[in-house]
Amino acid sequence: MLDLIKTRRSIRNFTDKNIDDELVDKILEAGRWAPSGLNNQPWRFAVVKDQGLKDKLSLLTKYSHSISSANVLIAVFLDQNVSYERTKDCQAVGACVQNMLLSIHWLGLGGVWLGEILKSGPEVGEILEAPSGHELMAVIAMGYPAGPAPKIPGRQGLSELTFFRK
Repeated sequence: MLDLIKTRRSIRNFTDKNIDDELVDKILEAGRWAPSGLNNQPWRFAVVKDQGLKDKLSLLTKYSHSISSANVLIAVFLDQNVSYERTKDCQAVGACVQNMLLSIHWLGLGGVWLGEILKSGPEVGEILEAPSGHELMAVIAMGYPAGPAPKIPGRQGLSELTFFRK
């Protein structure tokens, strides 16, 4: 597991090879099993394969190439109708996204967690016909990688990150 975590990279360029729905379902299933406070499971997903929709969404971010070239997008929303505590629910959605990113990597695909598009959250929700009370938290762009993964960046040592141990 630690090797999977350490080797996962943000992949932003994709081939045009289709991703089977079965793989998409496995990725969504991994997200579905993330922990959440009171088991409220506040995440909701919009799966986008239609190129016209991807092109519309790509106009809402400076990372347009990653969105338009992705084979599949998963927009992840916080369902405020089931939310009970915003901070905990946002953390749960983050765990959900991480589960999906690790699954994408494990399945031999590439993906990237896009956050800059959050500035256009209401527009994304409108394009994807998100139900009332759904707030955009992330968009995952994914596909088969077009080229090698970026090099593994350095990390701070545990002694630099840990301030208390007793």
